[in-house]
Amino acid sequence: MAGSFFFYDLETSGLDPRSARIMQFAGQRTDMDLKPVGDPINVMVRLTPDTVPSPDAIMVTGITPQQTLADGLTEVEFLKLFHAEVVQPGTIYVGFNTVRFDDEFMRHIHWRNFYDPYEWSWANDCSRWDILDLIRMTRALRPGDVEWPFSPEGKATNRLELLTKLNGLDHEHAHDALNDVLATIAVTKLVRSKQPDLFNYLLFSRDKKSAAKRVESGQPFVYTSGRYPSETLHTTAAVLLTKHPQAGSALVYDLRHDPTPYMQMSPTELADIWRYNPDRNAKRLPVKTMKYNRCPAVAPLGVLKEATAQENIALQLDRVSMNYNLLKSGQQAFAKNVLAALRILDNEREAKQAKTIPDVDARLYEKFMSDNDKNVCKAIRAAQSNDLTTIAQDIKDERLQLLLPLYKARNFPKSLTDEERIVWDEYCKKQVFEGETRSKLAKYFERLGELAETDLTDNQKYILEELQLYGQSIIPGDVAD
Repeated sequence: MAGSFFFYDLETSGLDPRSARIMQFAGQRTDMDLKPVGDPINVMVRLTPDTVPSPDAIMVTGITPQQTLADGLTEVEFLKLFHAEVVQPGTIYVGFNTVRFDDEFMRHIHWRNFYDPYEWSWANDCSRWDILDLIRMTRALRPGDVEWPFSPEGKATNRLELLTKLNGLDHEHAHDALNDVLATIAVTKLVRSKQPDLFNYLLFSRDKKSAAKRVESGQPFVYTSGRYPSETLHTTAAVLLTKHPQAGSALVYDLRHDPTPYMQMSPTELADIWRYNPDRNAKRLPVKTMKYNRCPAVAPLGVLKEATAQENIALQLDRVSMNYNLLKSGQQAFAKNVLAALRILDNEREAKQAKTIPDVDARLYEKFMSDNDKNVCKAIRAAQSNDLTTIAQDIKDERLQLLLPLYKARNFPKSLTDEERIVWDEYCKKQVFEGETRSKLAKYFERLGELAETDLTDNQKYILEELQLYGQSIIPGDVAD
């Protein structure tokens, strides 16, 4: 079905796609005019006993682990459904913050289950887009007749449930995946009706080639990103500082800021102010990594000609021009120091990672699959559970070798031999009891105790009781005894 959107949303057991799991998947296909095509998809996905969910995540979604066990598909069953009904030629996968959140979970579930983690999103003219940055840029540059929400503290916010409420759009159950999908479609229709030119511009310039062309021209551009402050509506004027060592990425400079003091700093000093600091008021290096394949919301500087747009984001074009000229005067040396600072931070991260052995579920981004292993993966997906051990000898990638017994145990637990069951039980035990200071399960029960002391509704009390029972159910037998 060429030329269609597929709006989708996930509810997950936590925030980290490497360790948390998809618990609910929902989606609705529309044509390019945003009219529904076919019926929506709404399914649960079973949690497995090696996963300790986040109590806070469950309290938000209201989906208990027991619900997924009673009504859910295995990950293998879900992916078969996904590829049969969702992965169609010409599909644009879209949602509200999907590029940075939901798509990462989708890559990891493909990885764990012997699919190429990326092909679903680009093969056969498929692609991605993200409505959140469309919403942000519309608010910043062309707010028009849309009602825009604020937090109780008076800060601009773009939360989906607040956008729908203020604009009279149906969103009966926020944080239910299907309701969030339908709400996202409604908000998208609203923005397109109010600002069709901006909608179409961002839609048709979302690909990485368009982003690279805009950025690598060397001219300043408007850039909207969640990494920029809400006080300026997540939008600024930026310019290419230098290409990033990682292919398909760039380091861009925020032209709100006078580059002079930064151009006088050493790489070590730059690394110090670039390093993450939980104090949001701390001075931070105004350099950001842009990944072209994440559909960055960029536009020509000309969109700021309207005074209201400049006022909305508190940006003065004469200041931008001055900072741009200052940057050009010493850009080559500054870029060299910034790249050296980046190497310092990368070395720190690598040294930290070297101290721990990552679980194989978290090793997706180490390297791409070889063509040989892609073919073996196809054979694994088509095989009967009892034949998996024989196929394993053809795998070259050590990561995939480690994944195979987990794949079998998670999706076909009844097919495990006695020996495989012992190995799986030991793996689950390690997963729920691992932790630098306290085990995952200890933190889980501690958080349940903290939540029990808060003011809860009857439904929240029920969810808390269910979480207590689930935590007890995944305690390994030899420990429980």
